[in-house]
Amino acid sequence: MVPLVLDLLGTFFFAISGSLLAARRGFDIVGSLLLGSLTGLGGGVIRDVVLGVTPNAFAKPIYLAPPVVAAVLVYVLFGAVQRFSRTLLVFDGGGLALFCITGTVIALERGANPIAAAVLGVTSAVGGGLLRDVVANRDPRLFDPHDVYAVPAMLGAAIIAVLWNLGGYNPWTEAAVAALVFAFRMLSLRFRWHVPLAASSRHTA
Repeated sequence: MVPLVLDLLGTFFFAISGSLLAARRGFDIVGSLLLGSLTGLGGGVIRDVVLGVTPNAFAKPIYLAPPVVAAVLVYVLFGAVQRFSRTLLVFDGGGLALFCITGTVIALERGANPIAAAVLGVTSAVGGGLLRDVVANRDPRLFDPHDVYAVPAMLGAAIIAVLWNLGGYNPWTEAAVAALVFAFRMLSLRFRWHVPLAASSRHTA
């Protein structure tokens, strides 16, 4: 039950980020709903396809509710929240923190080995945001050299995979990991953390 609640909450957070971006780009309400749905459900669909199972987004109609609620809330409250420039990033960070956990756990429950499960957890966490940015014709944050978008998700997925195999996975450790990933993501934005480029500067000059 807890993974389902967290998965739905993560879907909602990501859907909010998608609908916010749609509103900022001047999309209509249908475009907001579709971009929010793509953002909230995309990562999980990719994960489930890799696992060879029917995606939860199609098997459980309840997964369609968060994007609808997100689109309605953004439609009604956009004037109030747009004053906060980092609102989209906060919701995106919340989705990232929750999906790296639920994606990893779902993969482990399906029999994936710890490494594969962690990779699928990261895929769940970054997949929706990647699809959102591509469809909205924006440079994906995943490939921004001045960001560490995937790193917090990698850390969270790895910790969950280890805890699962050590018997230390429970709602309390789950909440602690989610808080850690979210805090990591917010601090990385605040202090502009980044990882080294693919080639050192002496090779790119």
